[in-house]
Amino acid sequence: MAALIDLFTSFSGLLSLGIIAFVCLMATFMTRMVLRKMHEGA
Repeated sequence: MAALIDLFTSFSGLLSLGIIAFVCLMATFMTRMVLRKMHEGA
């Protein structure tokens, strides 16, 4: 439980959350882009 409190309250925890969210959004974008390119080539 203390880890969750640190994650949402400390600067480094919030920075980690931001990076995790950014990586997830980038993965979603890249997956959609690759799928779109695959359908264009077929």
